[in-house]
Amino acid sequence: MPDPYPSVYSIPAHRGFADALVAGLVPRYREKDAGLARLTLLLPSRRAVNAVAEAFTRHAGLQGEQGLLMPRMTTIGDADLTESLGHLFDPLSVTDIPATVEPTRRWLVLADLIAEELGDDAPQGALRLRQARDYAQTIDRLLIERIAPDRLVSDDVLDLIGGLQKHWLRSLRNFLTVHARWCDWLDGHGLIDIADYRNRLFDHAAANWKTHGSRSPIVAAGITSPSPAIAGMLRAIAGLDNCSVILPDLDMTLDEGVWNELGQAGRTDEPGQTPFGRSDAVTHPQYHLKLLLNRMGIAREEVRLWHRRGEGAADPDRSHAVSALFLPPEASRSWVDLPAGKRRLAGVRILQTANPEDEAQSVALLVREALETPGKRVTVVTPDRGLARRVVHHLRRWGIVADDSAGVPLSQTPAGRLLLTLLEAIASGGQPVELMAFLQHPFVRSGEDRREWLFRTRDLELALRGPRLATGLDTIGLYLQTLIANGDRKVRGLVGLGQWWAEVAARLEPCRAFFASDEPVSLADALSLLVETAEEFCGDDLWAREDGRALSSFVEDLRLHAELTGTHLAVEDLPAVLFDAMECTAVRPPYGGHPRVSIYGLIEARLTRADLMICAGLNEGVWPQAPQSDGLLAPAIMRALGVPGADYRIGLAAHDLASALGAKDVVLSRAMRDEGGPTIPSRFLLRVQALLGEQLDDHMDTRTPALAAMLDSSAGEPPAYPRPRPDPTPEQRDVSISATALDRLRGDPFQFYAGSILRLSELDPLDGQPSPAWQGSLAHDIIERWHEARQSDPAISILAVADAALAELQSHPLTVTLWKPRLTAALEWIEASVRVDEKAGRRVLDWEVSGSMIRDGVRIHGRADRMDRLEDGTLAVVDYKTGRPPSAAMVEQGFALQLGLLGLIAEAGGFDGIPAGDTSRFEYWSLAKSAKSDTGFGYVETPLKTGSKRSGVDAERFLPEAARYLDDAIRRWIKGREPFTAKLNPDYPGYDTYDQLMRLAEWQARDAAAGDEER
Repeated sequence: MPDPYPSVYSIPAHRGFADALVAGLVPRYREKDAGLARLTLLLPSRRAVNAVAEAFTRHAGLQGEQGLLMPRMTTIGDADLTESLGHLFDPLSVTDIPATVEPTRRWLVLADLIAEELGDDAPQGALRLRQARDYAQTIDRLLIERIAPDRLVSDDVLDLIGGLQKHWLRSLRNFLTVHARWCDWLDGHGLIDIADYRNRLFDHAAANWKTHGSRSPIVAAGITSPSPAIAGMLRAIAGLDNCSVILPDLDMTLDEGVWNELGQAGRTDEPGQTPFGRSDAVTHPQYHLKLLLNRMGIAREEVRLWHRRGEGAADPDRSHAVSALFLPPEASRSWVDLPAGKRRLAGVRILQTANPEDEAQSVALLVREALETPGKRVTVVTPDRGLARRVVHHLRRWGIVADDSAGVPLSQTPAGRLLLTLLEAIASGGQPVELMAFLQHPFVRSGEDRREWLFRTRDLELALRGPRLATGLDTIGLYLQTLIANGDRKVRGLVGLGQWWAEVAARLEPCRAFFASDEPVSLADALSLLVETAEEFCGDDLWAREDGRALSSFVEDLRLHAELTGTHLAVEDLPAVLFDAMECTAVRPPYGGHPRVSIYGLIEARLTRADLMICAGLNEGVWPQAPQSDGLLAPAIMRALGVPGADYRIGLAAHDLASALGAKDVVLSRAMRDEGGPTIPSRFLLRVQALLGEQLDDHMDTRTPALAAMLDSSAGEPPAYPRPRPDPTPEQRDVSISATALDRLRGDPFQFYAGSILRLSELDPLDGQPSPAWQGSLAHDIIERWHEARQSDPAISILAVADAALAELQSHPLTVTLWKPRLTAALEWIEASVRVDEKAGRRVLDWEVSGSMIRDGVRIHGRADRMDRLEDGTLAVVDYKTGRPPSAAMVEQGFALQLGLLGLIAEAGGFDGIPAGDTSRFEYWSLAKSAKSDTGFGYVETPLKTGSKRSGVDAERFLPEAARYLDDAIRRWIKGREPFTAKLNPDYPGYDTYDQLMRLAEWQARDAAAGDEER
């Protein structure tokens, strides 16, 4: 006699879905000699198939069986449903269902329709293609819920229009227009959307089974999607002989009043009533199951428990606590009267860490500890992919290979990044940062010549460091030629760099020429050219791994449909479009990791179970994620149409956590801070803590974070880092002193030690902003060229020389535009001042002249920007400054001694071509702003007391004082053994080049506090 009740069952969370499912399937459907081969299992995902297959293997092992014929397992989410479900009914009977449009083609066509229909209101470039994805998602939501396009203009929707804001009205009008054009396009091509195809196929299957029955037993297990088409198919299966529907974690013990409090859940008892009320508890973990049962037309009382208990079941008493944990608002009042047994969460621990890094370290330690127990399986579940990757890397320290099965976006894989960096380098016109990211990518020249390639790319990077260059690959070649011709220190000793770059540029040239167009380019042609260029540099290594194979499929699919649709995009939009498309493509690792460790996302973790379940990332906005409403249709419209609200996914996340809480051992983990600041605990975790009440302290895991902190810490408290006082040997101290280094030696000896003894220098940033040092070097170079040019053409303008020098630099036009007016005004002042001085009898002897002298066995050397012969026969030393010159107070304190040392060298005859003589004038020619200058820039300052000037040093004392300070420095640091103490004079305004090297932040505040206490 057939069963009068529909065959719908549920497996409680504490029993473990996959193991309990298998334990009941084997005795019910196994046949002699055939095993379970005639049974068809319908499952929600490929991950569920793997979980059930593993459960079959465990079951056979526990029963001591040599082998077991497993059922045919297929998923309702397969790409080709006709093939996967065709064996269940005559596939010829579904030929009347039209073919589907490919997702990529739909995306590109929708973007074109948006541009055509919205005109000037349509977003441009990458934004338009992003909006096309939003349109596709909204269309799918309506199709899944079986909402016909004409429902958008029904009375229910029109009644709401008066209360909508203007942007929602505009968005509704745009959507209706584009949706109508899309339906026309589908009809014209004889295609339908994939969501529509699935609905029709599910309807066909349900109708076929109701009419003809099933030729073999069917069990739909773990499917919780409440879409009307799937609900109809499940209802048909439940009514078939020897077939069943098995739901995961339906709470059979939930009070009837609480079940009713969940809301309507799709049921409309009165005409005109919306299927989802405002008071529906859509965030409850049972809500989507109630919605599914309502759409199946099955009461909860008709659902039975699956009759076999699975292996590894948790304490069933915990199910009562989990049920109470997620009670809706009104029913939550019963927590006050809950007895201790109903609050019991034995085996559940709560782990709180300071930050995500500590959380990952602690989770990895829990995994490592669990693997010490033979046969124990561990699963880490988190929607935070960054946290998952951290855990994977921490496990590698113990040789544990655990891959994140949720995968990573293609844009974050090495193969995906290579194509993106190549496109960014070309689209940006060869800007150094993007160019070096491509040339130094691990896949580029990964063969035997990789070492030589890296040497060359690093030489190029050193040459390109400094302010941003003008765009264009040709600019780099011209810039290198200029550096080589001028013997610049950046390329000194780098043989063949120019030729090597010419060969690289030649390989990039086809791509550069294609993307140089100001008009939109073909997306298909752009992809083809990018791939060809990438293969030029990488060969087959680009496609060798799983991310390369995913990239190959991605490129072929996008190129094919871009060619079919004739998609053209502006060059500057291509990087963003390609990045967005890659973000939607997940690359999952190949199998082969540790057999007892799994790291899943929420979707991948459904229906899986392990002995230890670690639920990580339990912060608000992560688990659950912040609800996102539809960006095109107002929430009120979606509710009126019968589409669940934005909070619906919170209920799914709650169900995922409730399922995980059914494991034997559970760890709930969160970090109290992230990169954005303090975090808010997940609403689910807060409920756990509130339910535990006074028992909370017993469930807090403080041991694991403490052990994790010990992994990377030394025994005891680390010693306080002292102020550096290096004491090199006499041989190491035997160095020369430059005229500009004496200040550093006296004010901050550590800077002198790092620069002159260790010979450490700071690298310019790549593609950086114009620094004061760069501006000073440029100004000095222009003035030097002008003086040289005046030897043959005394009337030459300094501005003509400046234009030529700026052109050679190949600087970015913005850099030249912003700084050239100021530089021009200052140079005009210098030219005018020099010519006025020459008329008064002052003569320029030499410029950029180097000199040296020996004092107490130490070489003192320097470079004078200019040496002049005054009308009285004495010498004048001139130093150019692009900013403010040193103050008179600094000179009096002995910290601005450059001019004094140059004067001593001049009086000793240390400058070639300039006879020894008295030096009577010392001048700073500043290019800074000045109200006294006709051009607004430029003035002369001197450290000497002259005329009515009261500040400064007396002329007769200037050189003797400089000599005294020099002799004192030589005696103490060069010839003596005084340590090179960091920040010896805190008031010395030196550069911060070596602050990180001296670890300034670790001791400066402590030493300052100690000094205050002493005072």
